[in-house]
Amino acid sequence: MKELLKLADIPRSTYYYWVSTFDCPDKDAELKTLIQSIYHEHKGRYGYRRIQDELENKGHKVNHKKVQRLMKELGLKSIVRMKKYRSYKGKVGKTAPNILERNFQADKPNEKWVTDITEFKLLGEKLYLSPVLDLFNGEIITYTIGSRPTYSLVSEMLEKSFERLKDRDELLIHSDQGWHYQMKQYRDALKERGITQSMSRKGNCYDNAVIENFFGIMKSEFLYLNEFESIEQFKKELEEYMDYYNQKRIKTKLKGKSPIEYRTLYQQAA
Repeated sequence: MKELLKLADIPRSTYYYWVSTFDCPDKDAELKTLIQSIYHEHKGRYGYRRIQDELENKGHKVNHKKVQRLMKELGLKSIVRMKKYRSYKGKVGKTAPNILERNFQADKPNEKWVTDITEFKLLGEKLYLSPVLDLFNGEIITYTIGSRPTYSLVSEMLEKSFERLKDRDELLIHSDQGWHYQMKQYRDALKERGITQSMSRKGNCYDNAVIENFFGIMKSEFLYLNEFESIEQFKKELEEYMDYYNQKRIKTKLKGKSPIEYRTLYQQAA
């Protein structure tokens, strides 16, 4: 046995520890089952910190290091980890100053929104997604999707998002310097509703990091994990994912709540 342990490079203490535990019941069996249930419910999208938050939501106080250790024992890890659409075509209209200045914190809903367009290929076709995200809780206010990055992709998204606004809202909306956001129609639509326009500095993706991060999450959790038989099926399942993202997907920085749960709690307390 000494020679085998030496060959395997396993300390004797480790070997005898595992021998001593072979016949012992697993005191974490119930917790492991619950962790597996949460992991598979969210299709492998959750890492140990969000699983810890979900456990707490279910009444189980567990140290994050223990959750991390048990997930490692179970062989569970988040699957999370895209072509950036370059909509900049020079100066085709007017650009706006960077008023947001990477201050991604918002104290209330409809105070700061960010938007952008991302491109991906599916079934041999290119698709373009244009969402708008509320920095208060990371909620996707609305989105449009199309086979061409036309101005209507943005204008329709904008009109749908305006339905969320109330008269008392003082909104800032931030984007990159893409040609859509320089258009007179876009600027006039914001001005008409008293919305302040802000733009990233040219070629600086960090100025709009939150929406870029969302694109990465969406592609890792949804696009790359599924196979689609048609564009229609993709659009249907994308709608389901967006609903999941807003309604169920918890965030540590939202105190273990989903975006809509967090907004609802804020509105109840206001």
